[in-house]
Amino acid sequence: MSAQRDLVMTHDNVVRKLDRMARELLEVHYQESTLVLIGVAGQGVALCEALSSRLQALSDLEVVTGTLTMHKDLPLEHELHCDVDMAAWKDNIVILVDDVLNSGRTLIHAVRFILEGHPREVHTAVLVDRKHRSFPIRADYCGLTLSTHHNEHIAVDLSDPDCASVHLERPVR
Repeated sequence: MSAQRDLVMTHDNVVRKLDRMARELLEVHYQESTLVLIGVAGQGVALCEALSSRLQALSDLEVVTGTLTMHKDLPLEHELHCDVDMAAWKDNIVILVDDVLNSGRTLIHAVRFILEGHPREVHTAVLVDRKHRSFPIRADYCGLTLSTHHNEHIAVDLSDPDCASVHLERPVR
């Protein structure tokens, strides 16, 4: 079955959303000297890097970044791994970053893992929130909230920093 692909956010829109998210993070955490940003492997890492570079350009905040690798379909049956030592986020604020928040399963399992490192606070940041929750998790920092059908897919492409985009893909009957 083929898919129809509609542009939801142009590159300029994505850049504006990322800038706003970074400024919002700074406004809320202005008293911090360090923030830990952990991107979920895939587009979450690209979003994490984009937010990190903006935070560093806007402030003298130390930003520690890392990648959380997990099996998104079977998170309880596979080990989660982060390339940043848990000691780096002990008593710090951790921002868990992913491209799209859908059911919440990925983020809730990631938060469970991050809590093992005893952070002071954990917050979530996503570029797109679809609001199809099956788990009790929310986006603390969000670029766009988008109502979609369950059979639709949000495709975030941050692979080229000069040509980022977000598309809505739906099956064509």
